[in-house]
Amino acid sequence: MELYFKDNFFNAGYTEIMNAKQELAGSLDLKSAFGSSLNVNNAEGALVCSGSFRILSNKWGITAADGSQLGVLRHRLSFFSKKFEYETEDRGIYEIFSPAFSKEYSITDEYGTAVAQFNKINGWFESGAFCLRNESENLDSYELVAVVMGVHETNKRESNTHHANMP
Repeated sequence: MELYFKDNFFNAGYTEIMNAKQELAGSLDLKSAFGSSLNVNNAEGALVCSGSFRILSNKWGITAADGSQLGVLRHRLSFFSKKFEYETEDRGIYEIFSPAFSKEYSITDEYGTAVAQFNKINGWFESGAFCLRNESENLDSYELVAVVMGVHETNKRESNTHHANMP
């Protein structure tokens, strides 16, 4: 499944999730300009999952509509690339990788098999916009939307920290 979605400039409000035919496939409810949390809704408007940073942590937790834990996204230290790990409750651990200066990310399972990929498809001064292609049998596309937004929020948080520490 191929989905297109974006962040809002102020991290607040609703944005649409579109499919490859430019049909409405769901929505993102970006909760607040002062925090990083979101809900992912399907085309009927029903809550599918939520994502947010854990308290006093850089880990992005993803929960199902019933509140059960789906997985946790962690940034992994890497000098010349962007690397993340998404650990699910019972479906394995997935690596999310992007070469340095690239806007393309691959998602692989524990065996190194590619299961999904996403690209950042916007310019430097626009809010984040993404194209997700999911080929996984174990990861729901809406769950992966929350994972992609977690990667995006983690990158923004680290960029803001880096700029705040510059002289």
